[in-house]
Amino acid sequence: MSEKVVIGLEVHCQLTSLKTKLFCSCPSNYRGREPNTLVCPTCLGLPGSLPVLNQKALEYGLMVALALNCKIPKRTMFFRKNYFYPDMAKNFQISMFDRAGGAPLGYDGYVTLAVGGTQKLVRIRRVHLEEDPGRLVYPGTIDTAPYTLVDYNRHGVALVEVVTEPDFESPKEARAFLQKLRSILEHLGVFDGGLEGAMRCDANISIAGGARVEVKNIGSFKDVERALTFEIMRQKQLLAKKVAVVRETRHWDGERRITVSLRTKEEEYDYRYFPEPDLVPVEITEEMLDQIKARLPELPDARQKRFVSQYGLPGYDAMVLTSDKALADFFEKAVAAYGKPKVVSNWLMSDVLRCLNEYNLEIWESKLTPEHLVEMLKLIDEGVISGKIAKNILWDMVSSGKSPKQIVEERGLTRIADEEYLRKLVDEVFKENPKAVEDALSDEKAIHFLVGQLMKKTRGRADPQLANKIIREKLASK
Repeated sequence: MSEKVVIGLEVHCQLTSLKTKLFCSCPSNYRGREPNTLVCPTCLGLPGSLPVLNQKALEYGLMVALALNCKIPKRTMFFRKNYFYPDMAKNFQISMFDRAGGAPLGYDGYVTLAVGGTQKLVRIRRVHLEEDPGRLVYPGTIDTAPYTLVDYNRHGVALVEVVTEPDFESPKEARAFLQKLRSILEHLGVFDGGLEGAMRCDANISIAGGARVEVKNIGSFKDVERALTFEIMRQKQLLAKKVAVVRETRHWDGERRITVSLRTKEEEYDYRYFPEPDLVPVEITEEMLDQIKARLPELPDARQKRFVSQYGLPGYDAMVLTSDKALADFFEKAVAAYGKPKVVSNWLMSDVLRCLNEYNLEIWESKLTPEHLVEMLKLIDEGVISGKIAKNILWDMVSSGKSPKQIVEERGLTRIADEEYLRKLVDEVFKENPKAVEDALSDEKAIHFLVGQLMKKTRGRADPQLANKIIREKLASK
């Protein structure tokens, strides 16, 4: 009997739609900027500087809490979380705390997941705001680097932290939750998950009989699954050898795909939380909440139900399409121009996603447009190209951005529907494959083989129905 795995997540999501940081007016768009150029006395915590809460960040945080079905307190406040670390210029982080008279923005929420064909409810312990630390850069790996560089441009960027209860029992469930959370945040319009480092995850993992281990700063869905899988295996091997699993914090090294020990795990009292004296408590009124609720957009669960009712899609199709806002938007634009929702869904869920996965792209990163996909589907409907040719040119559409008509013309891939020409080719196929012709008189598989040979001669351009018809007619005449 396998040991029970228990996983809880702490997910840090940057509110990337904000133009400024959480407590100062420094620009929040730090990516690609010269190190340590987007800083001021406030975000560096210099003497005499005072923080001022970004009102839009508060509204966005409340939107996230409501979208995660959280209860909202009437009053919240900020605390100082004290620790010494190079990425924290003030030696404390301004955050929220759910004890000592404090309350997060939201608590006791939940999210429902569909994993392995079953519904799973994941409890949300709390949602709160805090400032992002700076960014540490290591020449080499974290455990071998001779020194550390610090870039404070990210210091003070607004984060919403989502803390779950330890409700996950596998890496796959944890990954499914992160994908669902990203979709919710993107539908809210507060977050762009395509930006590097916009969502980072700390995972707490334990196995029955062992201590809890935290793995810090995992940066992608794939890496979360890999890090958890590695850490579970590491802990199981220790327990099998009767070696105690130490309560500690570990770092995920994505290049080596291992976790590395950083330090023994701090308890909350080690952070010496106390109320931030430079910020007043925040009163959350019913009027404020009503205004925010009125602005909430359609969220993934509601959109999924609408895809089923409006477009007649199966529940599974609707779930996959709404798991990514960009994919759902792409689907709706294509259907608006083409109709036939199930046809569009089939292409997106099979060939398009397979192609994107192979190229390691998200749909918004690719050069495929809804207009070009619709143009390709119409070429199939008009008999200009076959489905097989369409599957082939799709790869070029994704990578090059060329229209399907342009690709078809450049490659000479139009469908062959000239019956007289195809009959001549069928004659050649029959002469070249006498044994298959003899077998085809009593074996359906042999007929498929002959059709395949004709397709090979025409490089997949022969009309499949016409090819079948001609071959069967010729066999019937024997």
